[in-house]
Amino acid sequence: MYKVKFADLRPKMMGSWDGPEWMQADTLELNHYRPEGSEHIPKTSVRLLSDTDGIFGIFRVEDRYVRSVGTHYGDPVYKDSCVEFFVKPKPDKGYFNFEFNCGGTLLCSYITDPERTREGFREFVSVPEEEGRFVVISHSLPGIVDPEIADSVTWTLEFFIPLELLEKYVGSVGNVRGSEWKANFYKCGDETSHPHWVSWQPVPKLNFHMPECFGTVMFL
Repeated sequence: MYKVKFADLRPKMMGSWDGPEWMQADTLELNHYRPEGSEHIPKTSVRLLSDTDGIFGIFRVEDRYVRSVGTHYGDPVYKDSCVEFFVKPKPDKGYFNFEFNCGGTLLCSYITDPERTREGFREFVSVPEEEGRFVVISHSLPGIVDPEIADSVTWTLEFFIPLELLEKYVGSVGNVRGSEWKANFYKCGDETSHPHWVSWQPVPKLNFHMPECFGTVMFL
């Protein structure tokens, strides 16, 4: 279980991992690596905070072989150096996949049946760009990273997800303090020179869309 603390200091969305706002949060590490990946294993850490308006998160990645070419909302950012937050606010509703490449481009859907199909999933809705714009993103690397950075580089990706956006799909979540949601966190890079797939909670096959494997996040 990961405990999401209430933000007494609201993050300023400047990617300050060591700033006083983010020192409020506990740190979660992604330690489960799929064997299909290369020998490159990026160290990936995450912190979450919440307030009455929404959820703040920040990823810190000690990486190599970093590439980012998707620049338009909805691009397949998982092919780039990418971090992901999948969250299921209610047990009887679907889940959201918030996927960010290191350049700050977002891919987001609301998925109620993750069985794979030619179109993507059996039952899902792509969150439209006009709604996706309400997700605030701060990133330390440029919007495009090409050619690939082969040397060691540490980068951050910070985000804010308003509760109002989630409630468009799952209904009212009320005061989140005291509630438990299901979630997982991922790091991937499908089409980098050294592909890899890393998660907080393990998945039994190379498929991140397995809500039955999500862990618990508790809002304090």
